[in-house]
Amino acid sequence: MMEAWMNTISPHVRLVKIVKSSSLSGEWIDFDHVFTYIEQGEADFVLNGVKYLAKEGDLFLMPPLLPHIIRTTSDVPLIQYIVHFDLHYDEIRSGWKETGLINEQTRQVPEREKALDAVFPVSHLRKVDRIDLKRRFLLMQKNFLDEKSNRDLMGKAIGIELLYFFLKGQNGSNEQEGKMTKGWGVLEKSINFINECYADAGLDNVTISEHAGVSTNHLSFLFKEQLNITIHKYLTHVRIEQAKVKIIEGHKTLTAIAEEVGFSSIHLFSRSFKTTVGITPSQFFAAHSTIRKDV
Repeated sequence: MMEAWMNTISPHVRLVKIVKSSSLSGEWIDFDHVFTYIEQGEADFVLNGVKYLAKEGDLFLMPPLLPHIIRTTSDVPLIQYIVHFDLHYDEIRSGWKETGLINEQTRQVPEREKALDAVFPVSHLRKVDRIDLKRRFLLMQKNFLDEKSNRDLMGKAIGIELLYFFLKGQNGSNEQEGKMTKGWGVLEKSINFINECYADAGLDNVTISEHAGVSTNHLSFLFKEQLNITIHKYLTHVRIEQAKVKIIEGHKTLTAIAEEVGFSSIHLFSRSFKTTVGITPSQFFAAHSTIRKDV
Protein backbone atom coordinates (compact mmCIF):
# COMPACT_ATOMS: atom_id res chain seq x y z
CA MET A 1 0.00 0.00 0.00
CA MET A 2 1.33 3.44 -0.95
CA GLU A 3 2.01 5.54 2.14
CA ALA A 4 1.57 9.31 1.88
CA TRP A 5 5.21 9.98 2.81
CA MET A 6 6.39 8.02 -0.23
CA ASN A 7 4.95 10.70 -2.52
CA THR A 8 6.70 13.57 -0.77
CA ILE A 9 10.27 12.45 -0.12
CA SER A 10 13.25 14.11 -1.77
CA PRO A 11 16.30 12.40 -0.22
CA HIS A 12 19.42 14.41 0.58
CA VAL A 13 22.45 12.08 0.64
CA ARG A 14 25.00 13.18 3.22
CA LEU A 15 27.58 10.39 3.14
CA VAL A 16 28.28 7.24 1.14
CA LYS A 17 30.91 4.78 2.33
CA ILE A 18 32.04 1.16 2.45
CA VAL A 19 33.20 0.00 5.87
CA LYS A 20 35.28 -3.14 6.43
CA SER A 21 35.97 -4.20 10.00
CA SER A 22 36.82 -7.26 12.05
CA SER A 23 35.65 -5.88 15.40
CA LEU A 24 33.10 -3.41 16.75
CA SER A 25 31.98 -1.03 14.02
CA GLY A 26 29.35 1.58 13.25
CA GLU A 27 28.19 4.72 14.96
CA TRP A 28 26.37 4.73 18.29
CA ILE A 29 23.79 7.32 17.29
CA ASP A 30 23.25 9.57 14.25
CA PHE A 31 21.03 12.56 13.56
CA ASP A 32 20.05 11.28 10.10
CA HIS A 33 18.84 8.03 8.52
CA VAL A 34 21.39 5.25 8.08
CA PHE A 35 20.91 2.68 5.31
CA THR A 36 23.21 -0.35 5.64
CA TYR A 37 23.66 -3.33 3.31
CA ILE A 38 25.63 -6.35 4.56
CA GLU A 39 27.93 -7.39 1.72
CA GLN A 40 29.97 -9.92 3.71
CA GLY A 41 30.14 -11.45 7.17
CA GLU A 42 27.77 -11.62 10.09
CA ALA A 43 27.15 -9.31 13.03
CA ASP A 44 24.87 -8.52 15.90
CA PHE A 45 22.95 -5.29 15.33
CA VAL A 46 21.63 -3.93 18.62
CA LEU A 47 18.97 -1.36 17.77
CA ASN A 48 17.53 0.48 20.74
CA GLY A 49 18.32 -2.53 22.92
CA VAL A 50 16.94 -5.18 20.55
CA LYS A 51 19.47 -7.57 19.01
CA TYR A 52 19.21 -8.79 15.40
CA LEU A 53 21.53 -11.19 13.60
CA ALA A 54 22.81 -9.52 10.42
CA LYS A 55 24.09 -11.64 7.57
CA GLU A 56 25.00 -11.31 3.90
CA GLY A 57 22.12 -9.86 1.90
CA ASP A 58 20.48 -8.11 4.83
CA LEU A 59 19.47 -4.45 4.80
CA PHE A 60 19.09 -2.28 7.87
CA LEU A 61 17.36 1.09 7.96
CA MET A 62 17.90 3.15 11.10
CA PRO A 63 15.94 6.39 11.55
CA PRO A 64 17.44 9.50 13.21
CA LEU A 65 18.63 9.16 16.82
CA LEU A 66 18.02 5.41 16.95
CA PRO A 67 20.62 4.03 19.40
CA HIS A 68 22.56 1.29 17.65
CA ILE A 69 25.70 -0.70 18.15
CA ILE A 70 27.25 -3.32 15.88
CA ARG A 71 29.71 -6.11 16.53
CA THR A 72 31.01 -8.76 14.17
CA THR A 73 30.33 -12.42 14.93
CA SER A 74 32.00 -14.22 11.99
CA ASP A 75 35.58 -15.11 11.12
CA VAL A 76 35.56 -13.04 7.94
CA PRO A 77 35.58 -9.21 8.13
CA LEU A 78 32.21 -7.46 8.12
CA ILE A 79 31.70 -5.37 4.97
CA GLN A 80 28.91 -2.78 5.09
CA TYR A 81 27.65 -0.49 2.33
CA ILE A 82 26.39 2.58 4.17
CA VAL A 83 24.41 5.66 3.17
CA HIS A 84 23.58 8.55 5.50
CA PHE A 85 20.62 10.61 4.28
CA ASP A 86 17.70 12.86 5.14
CA LEU A 87 14.28 12.02 3.70
CA HIS A 88 13.86 15.66 2.67
CA TYR A 89 16.27 18.39 1.68
CA ASP A 90 16.71 21.15 4.25
CA GLU A 91 19.11 24.03 3.69
CA ILE A 92 20.39 24.07 7.26
CA ARG A 93 20.63 20.31 7.73
CA SER A 94 22.35 19.91 4.36
CA GLY A 95 25.35 21.75 5.82
CA TRP A 96 25.80 19.22 8.62
CA LYS A 97 28.64 16.89 7.64
CA GLU A 98 29.73 15.17 10.86
CA THR A 99 27.16 12.36 11.01
CA GLY A 100 28.04 11.28 14.54
CA LEU A 101 27.91 14.78 16.02
CA ILE A 102 24.96 14.91 18.42
CA ASN A 103 24.20 18.19 20.14
CA GLU A 104 21.17 20.27 21.08
CA GLN A 105 20.66 21.37 17.47
CA THR A 106 21.02 17.97 15.79
CA ARG A 107 18.74 16.35 18.38
CA GLN A 108 15.81 18.36 16.98
CA VAL A 109 14.38 15.98 14.36
CA PRO A 110 11.74 17.51 12.05
CA GLU A 111 8.42 15.67 11.99
CA ARG A 112 8.75 14.86 8.30
CA GLU A 113 12.01 13.02 9.05
CA LYS A 114 10.12 10.61 11.34
CA ALA A 115 8.13 8.86 8.60
CA LEU A 116 10.23 5.69 8.84
CA ASP A 117 10.27 5.45 12.64
CA ALA A 118 7.65 2.70 12.72
CA VAL A 119 9.07 0.67 9.80
CA PHE A 120 10.54 -2.72 10.73
CA PRO A 121 14.33 -2.08 10.56
CA VAL A 122 15.43 -5.25 8.74
CA SER A 123 15.00 -6.54 5.17
CA HIS A 124 16.52 -9.48 3.36
CA LEU A 125 17.26 -9.29 -0.36
CA ARG A 126 17.04 -12.11 -2.86
CA LYS A 127 20.33 -12.80 -4.65
CA VAL A 128 19.03 -11.38 -7.93
CA ASP A 129 18.22 -8.09 -6.19
CA ARG A 130 21.61 -7.91 -4.46
CA ILE A 131 23.38 -7.50 -7.78
CA ASP A 132 21.16 -4.58 -8.76
CA LEU A 133 21.48 -2.94 -5.35
CA LYS A 134 25.29 -3.17 -5.35
CA ARG A 135 25.43 -1.71 -8.84
CA ARG A 136 23.29 1.25 -7.78
CA PHE A 137 25.24 1.76 -4.55
CA LEU A 138 28.63 1.79 -6.30
CA LEU A 139 27.30 4.29 -8.83
CA MET A 140 26.08 6.44 -5.95
CA GLN A 141 29.47 6.23 -4.23
CA LYS A 142 31.35 7.19 -7.42
CA ASN A 143 28.98 10.09 -7.98
CA PHE A 144 29.37 11.19 -4.34
CA LEU A 145 33.18 11.17 -4.48
CA ASP A 146 33.35 12.90 -7.89
CA GLU A 147 31.49 15.95 -6.51
CA LYS A 148 30.13 16.92 -9.93
CA SER A 149 27.43 19.53 -10.39
CA ASN A 150 24.66 16.93 -10.66
CA ARG A 151 25.79 14.97 -7.58
CA ASP A 152 22.82 15.87 -5.38
CA LEU A 153 20.28 15.07 -8.09
CA MET A 154 21.75 11.64 -8.81
CA GLY A 155 22.09 10.96 -5.10
CA LYS A 156 18.41 11.75 -4.67
CA ALA A 157 17.43 9.43 -7.53
CA ILE A 158 19.49 6.47 -6.32
CA GLY A 159 18.45 7.15 -2.72
CA ILE A 160 14.83 6.53 -3.72
CA GLU A 161 15.88 3.31 -5.46
CA LEU A 162 17.66 2.07 -2.33
CA LEU A 163 14.55 2.74 -0.26
CA TYR A 164 12.59 0.74 -2.84
CA PHE A 165 14.98 -2.21 -2.43
CA PHE A 166 14.60 -2.02 1.35
CA LEU A 167 10.79 -2.00 1.26
CA LYS A 168 10.73 -4.71 -1.40
CA GLY A 169 12.79 -6.96 0.89
CA GLN A 170 10.42 -6.45 3.83
CA ASN A 171 8.25 -9.44 2.89
CA GLY A 172 8.68 -11.93 5.70
CA SER A 173 11.29 -9.80 7.49
CA ASN A 174 9.00 -9.20 10.46
CA GLU A 175 9.38 -12.89 11.28
CA GLN A 176 13.01 -12.18 12.23
CA GLU A 177 12.07 -10.85 15.65
CA GLY A 178 14.98 -9.56 17.67
CA LYS A 179 15.68 -10.20 21.34
CA MET A 180 15.92 -7.55 24.03
CA THR A 181 19.50 -7.19 25.19
CA LYS A 182 20.11 -8.10 28.83
CA GLY A 183 20.94 -5.06 30.95
CA TRP A 184 20.28 -2.66 28.07
CA GLY A 185 19.26 0.21 30.36
CA VAL A 186 22.65 0.13 32.08
CA LEU A 187 24.52 -0.31 28.79
CA GLU A 188 22.61 2.54 27.16
CA LYS A 189 23.33 4.88 30.06
CA SER A 190 27.02 3.92 29.99
CA ILE A 191 27.41 4.28 26.24
CA ASN A 192 25.63 7.63 26.21
CA PHE A 193 28.02 8.81 28.93
CA ILE A 194 31.05 7.58 26.98
CA ASN A 195 29.89 9.34 23.81
CA GLU A 196 29.36 12.57 25.74
CA CYS A 197 32.62 12.48 27.74
CA TYR A 198 35.15 10.64 25.53
CA ALA A 199 37.23 13.85 25.25
CA ASP A 200 38.08 13.62 28.95
CA ALA A 201 41.46 11.90 29.14
CA GLY A 202 40.69 10.89 32.72
CA LEU A 203 37.54 8.94 31.80
CA ASP A 204 37.90 5.36 33.05
CA ASN A 205 35.92 2.24 33.91
CA VAL A 206 35.26 3.34 37.48
CA THR A 207 33.86 6.74 36.46
CA ILE A 208 31.67 5.16 33.79
CA SER A 209 30.29 2.46 36.10
CA GLU A 210 29.60 5.02 38.84
CA HIS A 211 27.58 7.07 36.36
CA ALA A 212 25.64 3.94 35.32
CA GLY A 213 24.93 3.12 38.96
CA VAL A 214 26.49 -0.35 38.98
CA SER A 215 29.77 -1.90 40.05
CA THR A 216 32.71 -1.85 37.65
CA ASN A 217 32.76 -5.66 37.60
CA HIS A 218 29.06 -5.87 36.67
CA LEU A 219 29.38 -3.26 33.92
CA SER A 220 32.45 -5.04 32.53
CA PHE A 221 30.45 -8.28 32.52
CA LEU A 222 27.56 -6.68 30.61
CA PHE A 223 29.87 -5.16 27.99
CA LYS A 224 31.66 -8.46 27.45
CA GLU A 225 28.55 -10.65 27.47
CA GLN A 226 26.26 -8.46 25.33
CA LEU A 227 28.71 -6.55 23.12
CA ASN A 228 31.72 -8.87 23.20
CA ILE A 229 34.02 -5.97 23.99
CA THR A 230 35.63 -4.41 27.05
CA ILE A 231 34.61 -0.99 28.34
CA HIS A 232 38.07 0.38 27.59
CA LYS A 233 38.05 -0.97 24.05
CA TYR A 234 34.66 0.60 23.39
CA LEU A 235 35.91 3.94 24.73
CA THR A 236 38.95 3.67 22.48
CA HIS A 237 36.67 2.84 19.53
CA VAL A 238 34.62 6.00 20.10
CA ARG A 239 37.76 8.14 20.37
CA ILE A 240 39.28 6.68 17.21
CA GLU A 241 36.04 7.15 15.23
CA GLN A 242 35.90 10.80 16.28
CA ALA A 243 39.57 11.22 15.42
CA LYS A 244 39.01 9.78 11.94
CA VAL A 245 36.34 12.42 11.25
CA LYS A 246 38.66 15.21 12.39
CA ILE A 247 41.60 13.86 10.37
CA ILE A 248 39.51 13.72 7.19
CA GLU A 249 38.42 17.33 7.74
CA GLY A 250 42.10 18.24 7.63
CA HIS A 251 41.87 21.42 9.71
CA LYS A 252 43.97 20.45 12.75
CA THR A 253 47.28 18.82 13.62
CA LEU A 254 47.36 15.22 14.79
CA THR A 255 48.59 16.38 18.20
CA ALA A 256 45.59 18.69 18.58
CA ILE A 257 43.22 15.94 17.44
CA ALA A 258 44.72 13.45 19.90
CA GLU A 259 44.08 15.87 22.75
CA GLU A 260 40.55 16.72 21.57
CA VAL A 261 39.44 13.09 21.50
CA GLY A 262 40.82 12.21 24.93
CA PHE A 263 44.29 10.72 24.45
CA SER A 264 46.88 11.79 27.00
CA SER A 265 49.69 11.86 24.44
CA ILE A 266 50.31 11.77 20.69
CA HIS A 267 52.30 8.57 21.17
CA LEU A 268 49.39 6.75 22.84
CA PHE A 269 47.05 8.10 20.15
CA SER A 270 49.26 6.88 17.30
CA ARG A 271 49.74 3.46 18.86
CA SER A 272 46.01 3.02 19.57
CA PHE A 273 45.05 4.29 16.12
CA LYS A 274 47.36 1.86 14.33
CA THR A 275 46.19 -1.06 16.49
CA THR A 276 42.53 -0.25 15.76
CA VAL A 277 42.64 0.92 12.14
CA GLY A 278 45.71 -0.94 10.89
CA ILE A 279 47.58 2.16 9.71
CA THR A 280 49.02 5.23 11.39
CA PRO A 281 47.07 8.51 11.65
CA SER A 282 49.44 10.06 9.07
CA GLN A 283 48.80 7.22 6.62
CA PHE A 284 45.05 7.52 7.21
CA PHE A 285 45.24 11.25 6.46
CA ALA A 286 47.15 10.62 3.23
CA ALA A 287 44.72 7.91 2.11
CA HIS A 288 41.72 10.19 2.60
CA SER A 289 43.18 13.48 1.43
CA THR A 290 41.26 13.36 -1.85
CA ILE A 291 37.87 13.03 -0.13
CA ARG A 292 38.42 15.47 2.70
CA LYS A 293 35.14 17.27 3.45
CA ASP A 294 34.55 20.96 3.52
CA VAL A 295 32.86 21.98 6.72
